[in-house]
Amino acid sequence: MKKSILFVFVIFILTTAMKSDKPAYQIFDLKGKNAGYKDVLKAALESDIVFFGELHNSPICHWLELELTKDLFAEKKENLVIGAEMFECDNQLILNEYLAGKMKEKTFEDEVKLWDNYKTDYKPLVLFALENKIPFIATNVPRRYASLVNKSGFEGLDSLTGEAKAFMPPLPVAYDPELKGYKDMIEMMGGLGGHVTPNITKAQAIKDATMAYFILQNRKEGKVFIHYNGTYHSNNFEGIVWYIRQSEPDLKILTIASVEQDSIDVLKEENLNLADFTLCIPSSMCKTY
Repeated sequence: MKKSILFVFVIFILTTAMKSDKPAYQIFDLKGKNAGYKDVLKAALESDIVFFGELHNSPICHWLELELTKDLFAEKKENLVIGAEMFECDNQLILNEYLAGKMKEKTFEDEVKLWDNYKTDYKPLVLFALENKIPFIATNVPRRYASLVNKSGFEGLDSLTGEAKAFMPPLPVAYDPELKGYKDMIEMMGGLGGHVTPNITKAQAIKDATMAYFILQNRKEGKVFIHYNGTYHSNNFEGIVWYIRQSEPDLKILTIASVEQDSIDVLKEENLNLADFTLCIPSSMCKTY
């Protein structure tokens, strides 16, 4: 009897202690059921392309990106390829030369276009690629061309030279303004009118299309391509994913979305069906910038 009472007491204490923990994140599946990191890793290993949609200033996202990359490499070795929105495709040569050991770190960081949070958030990924000789693909369109589309629409790209057009997919690119992500973007900016024109989502689309194009150009059968991008670029299986599906609908694609909530116990309704897995982070989590 005493043993039974003691057992119940221990279970009570353990349960209470677990409830008082403050987890840094919770992973949910497509329908909002609790999932774990091992579920994500298993699915990633079985995929052709993995999209890790991040919140750019979230330390949890950046830590998990690195951990997932390490674990994928442990299994896939030379059959892993990395790509990222954070590097523009006209910097691929510089990135290649650095990863091949042909320039010093300082020279690389002086010459390549880097995001302000590179040293804290993306440098660990680049260094891991350097140490393990993993191909790292700069997938994003040069920002000057996205700015051109924002100003002049897709038509603004027509007058570019052939050399410039090498940094984007073949023109004209497909475009569906009815995709939820593009419509939501306009709504978040207060709707069309004033400085908000339909070109703003076209500029987003040329980024999505370019990233999809360079992912497909650099993926190979039997390899896993993991791509890091802002979660908005792959939420709802749209953005980059939509463009890839236009070209290769049969690829096995895994998407990971990232959201913040005041409580991470249950995934909010508006965050359901964003991705195969959703990384839910407390809104109170510190930020890298």
